[in-house]
Amino acid sequence: MMILPLYIDPGTGSMLFSILIGAVTTLFFLSRALFIKLKVILSGGKAATQDKSYKKYVIYCEDKRYYTVFLPVAEEFEKRGIELTYFTGTKDDPIFDRHFEYVKPECIGTGNVAYAKLNMLSAGIVLMTTPGLQVYQLKRSKNVKHYSHIFHSCTDSTMYRLFGLDYFDSVLMTGDYQADDIRLLEKQRELPAKELVTVGCTYLDVLKEKMAAIPAEENHEFTVLVSPSWGKSALLGLYGEKLLDPLVASGMKVIIRPHPQSRISEKEMLDRLHERYKDAKNLSWDNERDNIYSLKKADIMISDFSGIVYDYTFLCDKPVMYANAEMDTMPYDIYDTGHEPWAVTTLQEIGIPIKEEDFPNIAEVIKNASDSPELAAKRAHYKAEAWQHIGEAGIRTADYMISTMEKIEEKQN
Repeated sequence: MMILPLYIDPGTGSMLFSILIGAVTTLFFLSRALFIKLKVILSGGKAATQDKSYKKYVIYCEDKRYYTVFLPVAEEFEKRGIELTYFTGTKDDPIFDRHFEYVKPECIGTGNVAYAKLNMLSAGIVLMTTPGLQVYQLKRSKNVKHYSHIFHSCTDSTMYRLFGLDYFDSVLMTGDYQADDIRLLEKQRELPAKELVTVGCTYLDVLKEKMAAIPAEENHEFTVLVSPSWGKSALLGLYGEKLLDPLVASGMKVIIRPHPQSRISEKEMLDRLHERYKDAKNLSWDNERDNIYSLKKADIMISDFSGIVYDYTFLCDKPVMYANAEMDTMPYDIYDTGHEPWAVTTLQEIGIPIKEEDFPNIAEVIKNASDSPELAAKRAHYKAEAWQHIGEAGIRTADYMISTMEKIEEKQN
């Protein structure tokens, strides 16, 4: 009798894992409770019930590319001599090179391996950029008192996949404007109100300092940075060679910085483009963790609705051209708000539009694209709105985490 191999599609596999990890988590907490109860009985009711695995302050950094988001917070805990557990998904996370005394980094892997550990975590407050808590495999642990989300870009609070922020206890924002859509969705979905606190933008604070230290480029050539988002609505997926061919033919220096998710979800498309332009001497690819080196070199950026637009305009105060500001919002929380994303409406204010029919004459279009006092004023306006408390985000985030735990402990006592 021949045994045929079974195929499980990724969606079913994910669902089965969620069921499995749910069962394991339930058994874990039940066995832990029974063990503690047994110790109390055997000791005549005097045994300590303190959980030795408990960690008061935890950061979960799912990938090293979010290192700059959490670095100012880690540095603040180190300065104050307060122990902080730093879970990271990558072994080469730069946090390991800092050799902190009070910040304890630990690599817990990625995906289901990491979620299995986090779902059974015992902690006070957990800070993360990862959305979708309690939606997919990453569940709220019964032994975690508070989950806090911190943004890794100055953009809409509703640009995550559906229900991205619904089950957090708090959200740490880069600007006050992000609160409106969160409150709107809470009302629509009959969710309890989260704590919303504007702390500023940790990673922009880091990049601002690092960029200032980069020396000016000698013999600088006019440089165009192509830096889009990812997906079918994004620049490379939508246009690809139609835009890049005339750019390369123009002779201008071109840097392409794909979105990190493109390297995962659009590898075939990127491989095709790498092969097509492998001999183009005026084109280079930027795969560095930090985007500041390309941002510093660029004289103009061509993008879409990507959050890097705001990194560029806020840090460099230079013009941006956008080839497509439209996106399919249905899979995202913004769809339920009934209005266009802040990132799209703002880009239309601070950016210079470019259409597909302009691509054959892209060199001429770029030469004629001029900055203006009006565009500069709009960039300054939206920077003030989206990046508040410049240079203070690490301090304010640490303050919030510590004060939140103090309130929780007061209630327990």
